Amino acid sequence: MTTTVTAGMAIEQQGEGPAIILIHGLGATSNSFEPLVGALGGRRIVRPDLPGAGRSPTPHGRIDVRMLAEAVIRASAELGIESADLVGHSFGSLIAQHVAQARPQLARTLTLFGPIIEPADTARERLRARAMLARERGMDVVANQVSRAGLAAGATDADPAAVAFVRESHMRQDAEGFARSCEALADARRADAAALRMPVLVVTGEEDGVGPPTVAYQLAGEVPKGRAVVLPRCGHWTPIEKPAECRRLVSEFIGG
Repeated sequence: MTTTVTAGMAIEQQGEGPAIILIHGLGATSNSFEPLVGALGGRRIVRPDLPGAGRSPTPHGRIDVRMLAEAVIRASAELGIESADLVGHSFGSLIAQHVAQARPQLARTLTLFGPIIEPADTARERLRARAMLARERGMDVVANQVSRAGLAAGATDADPAAVAFVRESHMRQDAEGFARSCEALADARRADAAALRMPVLVVTGEEDGVGPPTVAYQLAGEVPKGRAVVLPRCGHWTPIEKPAECRRLVSEFIGG
């Protein structure tokens, strides 16, 4: 495994073969896809920390979806990747859609976990409030709020490791980078579903309040080649909460 800094992002790479690019969500890092790595043998696995997240520096100025999508596209070009299977979780699922719309030749397939089409008005306001909270009170307060709310009911007792992972993932974020990322999602607009002509797999949890089953079915129905899967007893952090099921689904879908 090697880590390089490309297009303003710290990017982990390992393996050889057809490329797969994994784009994490808000409050996450490349490590949110660690449970999938074992199923991706024979692939060149590329995992960036998006600008302002994880080990990547917070850029000067505003973060928005266009900037994040362009960072992924530019990194792909600089790494010599002309075609890849794109995988996104949560906010990363929306970024992946915009990457695929802007550069359809780059995306062989799209796998979208905890999918977002675009935030509802109430969600936009929550995201702006969360940005303010991060700036005023720090990431520990944010982490305590979201580490349980995003997981399936009873996770504190049934899956304490998932709670700990989500909490630590948020606590390791730069507060200003996280706040700007919240604002980027709050201002985000949907991609053109009709332009996503590659095969699209949409996976969500039955208890996912961010990318609920209704959104998964809607998105899968709007793209030309879509399929939706709903995982029982699962919240928003699908690869962390249901790793075996997610490994199987992505491996079968991309032909790993």
